[in-house]
Amino acid sequence: MKASVSAIKVCSVGLKLIIWGKKEPSRLFTSVALGALDSSPLFFDEQGDSISVNSHQQDNFPGLGGISADYTGVHHEPLHAFGEKENIFEAVNYDEISRYTFYQKTDNNELKRIKFILKSRGWNIDSRNNSFNMIVLDECNIMRILNDLFEESRDAALVLYFYRWSERCTGFEHTVRSICTMIHILVAGDMNHRAMDLIIYLVKKNDGEDWWCNLLLKVLYDTNSERRVLGVAYSMLVDCYTKENMTNVALKLTCQMNHLSIFPSMGVCNSLLRALLDSEQVELAWDLLEEMQSQGLALNASIISLFIHNYCSKGDLGSGWKLLMEMKTYGIKPDVVAYTILINSLSKMSLLREATSILFKLDQMGISLDSVSVTSVIDGFCKVGHWVKAIAVLNIFGLSPNIYIYNSFISKLCTDGYMGKASSVFHEMSYLGLLPDCFCYTTIIGGYCKSRSMNAALNFFGKMFKMGIKPSVATYTALVDGYCRHEDLDMAEHAFQSMILAGLVPDSIAYNTLIDGYGKKGYLHKAFGLLGTMKSAGIPPDVVTYNCVIHSLILRGYVSEAKGILDELIRRGFSPDAVTFTTLLSGYSKKGNFEEAFLVWFYMSEHHMQPDVVTCSALLNGYCKARRMKEAGALFRQMLDIGLVPDLLLYNTLIHGFCCVGNTGDACHLVNMMVEHGISPNNATHRALVLGHVKECIQNPVETAVSRVQKILLKHGISIDIDQYRTSVQRPGR
Repeated sequence: MKASVSAIKVCSVGLKLIIWGKKEPSRLFTSVALGALDSSPLFFDEQGDSISVNSHQQDNFPGLGGISADYTGVHHEPLHAFGEKENIFEAVNYDEISRYTFYQKTDNNELKRIKFILKSRGWNIDSRNNSFNMIVLDECNIMRILNDLFEESRDAALVLYFYRWSERCTGFEHTVRSICTMIHILVAGDMNHRAMDLIIYLVKKNDGEDWWCNLLLKVLYDTNSERRVLGVAYSMLVDCYTKENMTNVALKLTCQMNHLSIFPSMGVCNSLLRALLDSEQVELAWDLLEEMQSQGLALNASIISLFIHNYCSKGDLGSGWKLLMEMKTYGIKPDVVAYTILINSLSKMSLLREATSILFKLDQMGISLDSVSVTSVIDGFCKVGHWVKAIAVLNIFGLSPNIYIYNSFISKLCTDGYMGKASSVFHEMSYLGLLPDCFCYTTIIGGYCKSRSMNAALNFFGKMFKMGIKPSVATYTALVDGYCRHEDLDMAEHAFQSMILAGLVPDSIAYNTLIDGYGKKGYLHKAFGLLGTMKSAGIPPDVVTYNCVIHSLILRGYVSEAKGILDELIRRGFSPDAVTFTTLLSGYSKKGNFEEAFLVWFYMSEHHMQPDVVTCSALLNGYCKARRMKEAGALFRQMLDIGLVPDLLLYNTLIHGFCCVGNTGDACHLVNMMVEHGISPNNATHRALVLGHVKECIQNPVETAVSRVQKILLKHGISIDIDQYRTSVQRPGR
């Protein structure tokens, strides 16, 4: 199964599923994977019956000298003698694996049973004290005893007991071979969880070097006695490397297993696919999927949904939808999960019409909708403020309001500042028996903090404790932010310390919030002190952190120092964002240092960082205040050329600048342009025009401004109330 997609033209997406049952080996197991095998000391014959070691490469792989594929049970060189590497076969620390309590009574019973079995298998047990004194417990004998015990009893737990006893009581250090033998026995005895513990131990002994992975693969092969068990053990090994985030190692092992005609289980393949997609190795994921198909593993909707989710997470909804539609062509029926992935992505991108259409389509197809899909659409409508449509979707699909739906409504109300309505919805939820969670409390506390209603925020904070809900880091951060907005830094510090006393670890957002509060208040020494505390606590400062520091310095007039911090960040490999440069550019502009401001501007261009409207506004504001309108006009035209759309604030900045120098002609041209683009003049616009006519010594400047604006508006079919307009511009200001 392959995918070829275009993020630009959905109609030209060439996404197709390879015909099932393709016999040719995939690229994954021919070009890429075989390259790894060529450099490996392991070679497999075509029938997969044996493994040999490439003798001329053994010296490059420490530790392979003592292992033979022709193991017959006779003594081998101890594996812990390999090379000069770390003693990789030291005693297993089972505290890392599992706790095992030994009781003397159990010891006696289990050991008696073990000795009885070994006697029956011909082992020389001391008849005088029934002990193991007559047996040399080396690697070879330990492995034979493990196998004899299991063959006779089929009790993997008993064998595991002896395995642990032999190390605890005799001091024997288990080697890779004895550990692998125990793994096979545990798998054969349906104790896979214990086998996985041992495999995890072996995997963590090394960071995924090829020689170590090949060694594990080979020793597992050498010590196996049943092919089914070997397949399970290999699958567990691949799964373990996948879970340890060594995806490429897991993929190489899968390739080598394939040469033995062994392939990981469906569950392990799913985990590996997910890991490949998460690490942006999409092509390798498609290759693995193709190989799974050739191995006879039946593909299902959940597997394809992994790829749909990958496309949607990148914003490529066209490819995601096309893949979902092609599932039907090859006999896979899309389930509600696959559709929900698309619905959720559409809703997050505010493509709510399309998301709602899919909901209706699923309903017509008889697919039972789950709460996740419907809630996603409702949340989307709430975020754009379409309350009526959100409620309509809720009613049409008969979904009972749940806590997530209420959270959507409360979140939007808080964002828009409608705290009274948010509080009413919150209490309605409680009245209906739905218990608000930490997220819900944090949302409404944050809303009150942003509106600087700290008493109301603390009221809900107290309710959290009363209901037994533990506040999160985000909850305390909301309080810190509220106090900073209220310029009450003492209480902000108290909230921050309370978070730590509650056993919570502040994250970068919490630190950034308080650093920003210190900076805006002018407490630079405290801001830098907290930055040091943040580093000491192991929380790496991010771009937002340094933006706060730079902004704080510029507010106090330390523009050169702010530039020094920016230069140091770049030298250390940080990637400042547009906010960083805009802040610095604004600082230089306000000081009239346009040479340095333009150096910042050009640096952004050189590093392919597109200036936005806010960046342009900062530089334009500096030009206008310096009455350098020629440069301001040139920058404005350049801004339009690169596709930026001016907002009302930017237009008013320029209009005011032209009016300050008595150039009402260019100012009125800008008014005409803003009206053409659907932006209505406001009081600031009108007052700037009156000021311009005053500068031009025009008699009756208010009436003249009224007349010129009225003509512009009527030209575009807009009428205004003249009397109201006159009232709004009676005080022209500066």
